[in-house]
Amino acid sequence: MKTAWLFLVSCFFGAATFAQQDAPVTGAPAAAAAPPSLTDTARFLAGMPVTGALEPLKHDPVWQEHAKAMEEAWGRKQRRQITPIRQWMLANVPEFHRSTDTMYYMFSGPDFLYGNLFFPLAHTYILAGLEPVGNVPDVMQLPAAMLGADLLALRNSMNSILRFQYFITKDMRADLGRGNVSGTLPILYVFLARLGYTIDDVTYVKSPADGVKITFTGGDQPQTLYYFKTDLSGGNSAFLRWCAARGPGLSLLKAASFLMHGDGFSGVRNFLLQNSRVIIQDDSGIPLRAFPKGWTVNCYGRYVPHGDEFAKYYQPDLAALYAQDPVPAPLGFAFGYHWQPADGMLMVATPRPRQPLRALPVEEQPQKGAVRK
Repeated sequence: MKTAWLFLVSCFFGAATFAQQDAPVTGAPAAAAAPPSLTDTARFLAGMPVTGALEPLKHDPVWQEHAKAMEEAWGRKQRRQITPIRQWMLANVPEFHRSTDTMYYMFSGPDFLYGNLFFPLAHTYILAGLEPVGNVPDVMQLPAAMLGADLLALRNSMNSILRFQYFITKDMRADLGRGNVSGTLPILYVFLARLGYTIDDVTYVKSPADGVKITFTGGDQPQTLYYFKTDLSGGNSAFLRWCAARGPGLSLLKAASFLMHGDGFSGVRNFLLQNSRVIIQDDSGIPLRAFPKGWTVNCYGRYVPHGDEFAKYYQPDLAALYAQDPVPAPLGFAFGYHWQPADGMLMVATPRPRQPLRALPVEEQPQKGAVRK
């Protein structure tokens, strides 16, 4: 789904060891240790301090190495992407940043991180990709050497999203396609933990597609995250009809492989145009020419054409729009397939008239570099 010609950098672990539980009182039956909480499991996978049943494991050299690498990667991510994106949203489109509407993120894979950065208050997040949901077992029950291998695979699978801003699907599948900690679920756990949320419940679902439902809390109101494994090609699918029943929402498209530039993904393209109060995307999402009359498309940063396999998706009309401002202000962060901050580009598309948002009204600021259709 999302590809790029980049190399991943991996770190190697040593073998893990487990601390033993205290022996029960002589003559008393051994009590089964309570499994770790969902939140502690997520924090453990994220390389963050844990308490309870998992607390002894934080002294293990394997986990400490994992925690060090994750902390360093997250620190870089915070400086280069997390803080700049949040600041940009508040400065440019605060009404959407504060909205509590449903959030749609098609072609996302397990990228809850960016969905939350742009729309942190959404009451429901709906993510969709081709990657399987997978599994997060009770890590207390895993043999030491096996746990070390699982942590290494998890870190490798997240390397590109933490170093750049997208997953390399084939590498993520290779790293999380085997072992005990598998699929998209552990990555969702890591993002939820690193963003400071408490995981309340995790439920596997079968309708409208194989997926998982996670309820979590971080503010005044609980929020819900869905991830579905589903093929978005074709027309109006059962999955898209299920989404439409949730009402118009906030949409994000990033590193979407230019799939909606052709007719093979017309169903999801039409769904987004019919059910979005805003679409924030890079140039790999919906092409500028496909936005209907009545939409306003504001462009930010620089439009830098792609080479190699994506060169054929050059958009002359988008280039002409950017050419109206000969000295465009830099976006301030990388976005989409361009990993250099100076080449970051972002489009904010809204239908007119705007439908009311589920948030307190915020005065709209005039935008530069807009095309009205």
